[in-house]
This record gives sequence, C-alpha cells and structure tokens, in this order.
Amino acid sequence: MVTAVRPVRTVRPLDRPGRPRLTPAPTSPLPALRHLGPHWYAPVMGTAIVASAGAGLPLDLPGLRTVCTALWALAFFALVALLGARALHWTHHRDQARAHLLDPAVAPFYGCLSMALLAVGGGALVVGRDWIGVRAAVALDVVLFSAGTIVGLVAAVVVPYLMVVRHRIEPGQVTPVLLLPLVAPLVSAALGPLLVPYLPPGQARQTLLFGCLALFGLSLSATLLVLPLVFGRLVTAGPWPLALTPSLFLVLGPLGQSTTAVGHLADAAPGAVPAPYTHGLTAFAVLYGVPVMGFALLWLALATAMVVRARRRGMGFSMAWWAFTFPVGTCVTGAEGLARHTGLAALDALAVALYALLLAAWATAAAYTARGLISGELLAAPRPAPAEPRPTTARTR
Repeated sequence: MVTAVRPVRTVRPLDRPGRPRLTPAPTSPLPALRHLGPHWYAPVMGTAIVASAGAGLPLDLPGLRTVCTALWALAFFALVALLGARALHWTHHRDQARAHLLDPAVAPFYGCLSMALLAVGGGALVVGRDWIGVRAAVALDVVLFSAGTIVGLVAAVVVPYLMVVRHRIEPGQVTPVLLLPLVAPLVSAALGPLLVPYLPPGQARQTLLFGCLALFGLSLSATLLVLPLVFGRLVTAGPWPLALTPSLFLVLGPLGQSTTAVGHLADAAPGAVPAPYTHGLTAFAVLYGVPVMGFALLWLALATAMVVRARRRGMGFSMAWWAFTFPVGTCVTGAEGLARHTGLAALDALAVALYALLLAAWATAAAYTARGLISGELLAAPRPAPAEPRPTTARTR
C-alpha cells in the first residue's frame, strides 16, 4: 500500500492558530497631502491682504502698485493650487479630513477657506484689474464673493454647532482661533461694497449694500460673544502655550475688518441708497471706526508684548505665524478708510506704519513657510508639543 506523504506546512509566527494574520497596511495615495489642513488657506489670505492694503496707501512710490498686483497674482495661483490639493485631500484622506472637522482645534480654520476666496476676489477689483481687465476682475470677484459668502455663512453655523454638540471645549482651551468662522461673514461685509458700483442702479445695489450691512451685524454680534471668553481665559489662566501665542493677533481681525467694512459701506452708499442713509453711514464709519481702531492698537501692543515674551522663551516657527499678516492687514485697510473719511494725516501715517509691520510679518512667515515646504517638515504628521518648563520659585525666609 502506498501512503501519500503530505508536505509539511511551515507555520510562521504570524500564522499560528489563535493569532490574527497581520497584513501590511495599504499605502495611501498622495501621503504628502494627508495632513494638509484648512489652516493652509492662511497664507493665501495674508498674501492677498498685502496686495490690497498696499494699493490704498497714501504713497506715490514708483512700482508699488505693480508689486501689489504681482502679490495678488501669487495669492490667486496659490488659491487655485490649494483648492486642488484640498480636493485631493478629501478624496484620498477622507478619514483625516473628517477628523479635522471633529477636532475643536482645527475645525474653526474652515472659516479661512471663505476668507481666502473673498480676499482674492476683492483683490481682483482693487489691483488685479490692472492685468486681467475690469470685466474679468468683476466676473472673478462675483464668483469668489458668492462662493466665499456662502462658505462663510455655512462655517459660521456648522462650526459653532459642532462646538456645542460634538466638541468639548474646556474653559482653559478657549483661544482666539474660535473667532475664525465668525469673522468670515465680516470679510464679506467689507468686500461686498466693492461690487456695488458694478450692479444696476436701484434694487440690486440696495440689496447688496444692506445685505453687507446685515452680514456686518451678524458677524460683529457673534464676535462680541466670544471676545470676553478669550480675554477672560487670558486673565484667569495666564498665557497660552508658546505655539499658540501668535493666535492673539487673530483678535485684530474683527476689529480691523469691521472698521474696514463700515468705511467701504460709506464709500458705496452714494448712488445706492437715499441721501439720509448715505450721511448716516458716513457718520457711523467715523464714530464707530475711530474708537475700535483705538482698541485695536491697544490689543496690538498687548499681543506684541506676549509674542516677544514667547519668542524669548523658545517659541519656534509654525503656521500660526500667519496670524501676524491678515489681521494686521485689516487694520491697515481700516486706517486707510478712516483717513479718507476724516482727512487726518495722522491716520495716513498710522496706515503706513501698520503696513510696514505687515510687510515684515509677511516676509518672515513666507520665508519660513517656503523653507518648511522644501524640507517637507510642514507637511509631515504633527508632533506633540514639548512640555514647557515650569517656573522655579525660591523660598525666602
């Protein structure tokens, strides 16, 4: 009788009974985009505001407007590239994208998408028209303003909703980042009036102007609910971790943007609304803008002191440094508007000084960002922040 000999099966450690067999995880496509979060729209915002704010300065420098137009073009192409990259991120890394939306520290940055669209669209009418023509600039701004306003209104509702029902934010975790989705409609209120002269007279112009005024009230009211929480957290719990210190500059955003909004609403009122409203908006632009600009300068001094303190204690570069750009830029445009309506040379000088600060901040953030992109460090997985050393105290007798 012939006995069939079965081949001996070699059992590998991973194939032993009772233990699951481990298979290598599939390689995700486009791994460099996995951690591309919505905060990457901040460089687009910062670059666009440098272009728009520079065009309104009371200076007659040769080549200034050309440089501003080139910066707007850079912001436009950066926006196009980033929109494509974010679309790929949602397509191939949907789990990470959802995790960002459910993370209370990341979700507010979805407001940056709206502000990036609006900033580039408004810049098209301010300086971009020099290169692409008025008709193309108006068409581009209509598209970007419409999309940015819709996205901003959705973010202003969805992100606070998630804060209430999904996020769990302790009092010590309150930061100015919470302002981002609430400020987005205020950017629409500031840039929408630029489109008013290109609409047919009558109902169309009035609807857009009063709609922007409604967006102004919506965003400002929501901002006034959060600002006391931010200041209360700062006073009662002390400074934020070093990496979060630049977020203090985000408070300047609603202050400068609201001042810019009332100025632009007053500029667009003639020919759009009856005379009583025109005079009222002009008076409101000054009576509101001057006190708010005063508070913005106070907060700028406080935030700068806190950043200097954090830098001395070892604060390194992060994408949070882009908070030094767009909020300061809104203060520049706000000061420019106040100078137009008051005729004060002091406000012209303030706008120039703030713009110099904006340029320095933008150049620094842009240089570090370019270096981080080339090295790949900025697109790597986030690392936990090191614990800050506790201050030592000496016992005295």
